[in-house]
Amino acid sequence: MELRRLSERLALTKTINQLRIRDPEAIKLAHKLVYETTRRQNFIDHFINSALSPKSLRDFRIGLRAFLRLYVYETKIVNGDLGKAINVARMGRSILGWQELQDVEEKLGEMLSIELSQILSSLGEEEKIGLLTFHPTWFVKYCFQLFGRDEALKFLESSNKIPPTYIRINTLKASEENLLRRMEADGITLEKVPQLRHTYKLIKSQKPLTKTKSFLNGFFYIQDKASCLAAEIADPSKGSTVLDLCAAPGAKTTYLAQLMGNEGTIYSVDYSKRRMTIWKREVKRMGVTTASPILTDARRPLPIKSPVDLVILDPPCTGTGAFAKIPSAKWRITEKSILTMAKVQWEMLNTAADYVTKGGCLIYSTCSITTEENEALIEKFLKVRSNFKLVDATPRIGVTGLRGLTECQRLYPHIHSCNGFFVAKILRSG
Repeated sequence: MELRRLSERLALTKTINQLRIRDPEAIKLAHKLVYETTRRQNFIDHFINSALSPKSLRDFRIGLRAFLRLYVYETKIVNGDLGKAINVARMGRSILGWQELQDVEEKLGEMLSIELSQILSSLGEEEKIGLLTFHPTWFVKYCFQLFGRDEALKFLESSNKIPPTYIRINTLKASEENLLRRMEADGITLEKVPQLRHTYKLIKSQKPLTKTKSFLNGFFYIQDKASCLAAEIADPSKGSTVLDLCAAPGAKTTYLAQLMGNEGTIYSVDYSKRRMTIWKREVKRMGVTTASPILTDARRPLPIKSPVDLVILDPPCTGTGAFAKIPSAKWRITEKSILTMAKVQWEMLNTAADYVTKGGCLIYSTCSITTEENEALIEKFLKVRSNFKLVDATPRIGVTGLRGLTECQRLYPHIHSCNGFFVAKILRSG
């Protein structure tokens, strides 16, 4: 993850394949260790640096840094038992070698006696809250300014709770009732999400969802309810022509095709060959026959000859609304990242607008909670493109947008039990 700046999921997948791990319990434990240690990385690093002083983590090689983080998570966060600490240290020696650990061997015992509260006593409020909620200090300050202190604390605390898993029933395969019966027989228990047409919350599954027959047969797509909402707000008509920008890995394309009854045309654009490979697999699994892939950069003119009825843009973003699912993103982005992303989004938004026919719609969405990537960008767009106007984004399951953009919707993990999300629906009126 550190060497190649990979997400948890991609790094784990590559490692599991490389080492040919087949034991499901080992894979489950690896996921827990990686995600939960990464989630708390700033707190764990602060604790380690306090114990190592005058040295710090930066003074050691990457393997030892990773071991120390796992050691502190296992011994201080999960269980402070001495026997557990000895076992973890022994495992570290077997992997890294005793020479690698000898510089910190003495410190491993000392760490067990340090109270977690000791390392917080001399800190300011925002830095302390950042460590206790496992977020960068700059992001805590940003949330305080955006939401106010009390609401910001609720949001920050909820960002550490993994939201429920949601799935979308694929009615291209059979009727919803039929599919639900077959999924129940497959050991999957679901609960309907009100106000959304085909979205369900997972209650339990006897095996990992991706290993079930129902998944392999394309009966459902694992998709956050916020993402499902964006497709339903788009509400494409049967037979219409749709442009799906930043389409991979396929959640939007496959839902749009479902809502269109596999009638019409969808052009799905993405710049990543790897992600487009996944898109092709998912489109096939879900039984979509009306979508065509286009491998190109959505900031540039597209190889499409005429305007379309509907454009969907879900551009790259900072992911500040999805820290619960991708905790490593917290430590990769900075305040500067927000402005960098907003610039990319602005370029894509202008490309998208060029392909909307008169009377057609543009749907813009992100899983970020920053105004720079959302409301401020839409405001700027509407000033430059006077022939576009905001219309109500319905169905409405979120709260209204900020900066007076009441037609837009926002969703938050602490209110809606899903990713933080923003969506706007913009009509081309002339």
